[in-house]
Amino acid sequence: PGNQGKDPRVQICELESWAQLPFKGYKELNRIQSKIFKTAFYSNENLLVCAPTGAGKTNIAMISILHELSKHMLNGKLQDLDFKIVYVAPMKALAAEVTATFSSRLSALGINVKECTGDIQLSKKELSTTQMIVTTPEKWDVITRKGADVSAAADVRLLIVDEIHLLNDERGPVIETLVARTLRQVEVSQSMIRIVGLSATLPSYKD
Repeated sequence: PGNQGKDPRVQICELESWAQLPFKGYKELNRIQSKIFKTAFYSNENLLVCAPTGAGKTNIAMISILHELSKHMLNGKLQDLDFKIVYVAPMKALAAEVTATFSSRLSALGINVKECTGDIQLSKKELSTTQMIVTTPEKWDVITRKGADVSAAADVRLLIVDEIHLLNDERGPVIETLVARTLRQVEVSQSMIRIVGLSATLPSYKD
């Protein structure tokens, strides 16, 4: 209350009722999430969010997901499922965790979340009935290179890259390729694909 004027927090009860469902148990967003809320929820801008571990990057990703869902909502109900959200997690263990978290939080909205990593293959049918794919850089690189899964890649409207500071790592080139390929897809297909990068800290974000 003391810093309400200077640093207002977004109250969950202020969101549209459908958007409150994935925030069950939350009263408000934290300072960083509140600061970024307007851009994440009301715009299509690409985002690079550098925030320390524990700043609640999951909720920042969730806000950008809800923005995408809002385009397919009418009177609080999803009107179509012709979109894909891809969440690129740095490793398989984290992908499993992200899948479990988003699956339970988005289930009330009828969103199907599936993991697609090393040994977990998704059939064509599964890919087509999944709205959110959680994968690793290497796996998504293979999927988007392979002609067979181009349809899945063509439906992507939001690409979330977690731990994007790994660009400075040996896996950097793969992440860079994914982002470049996505930007090229936007150019060629004239479709709108938003890229949201989440990072613990970025030594040189200008690069």
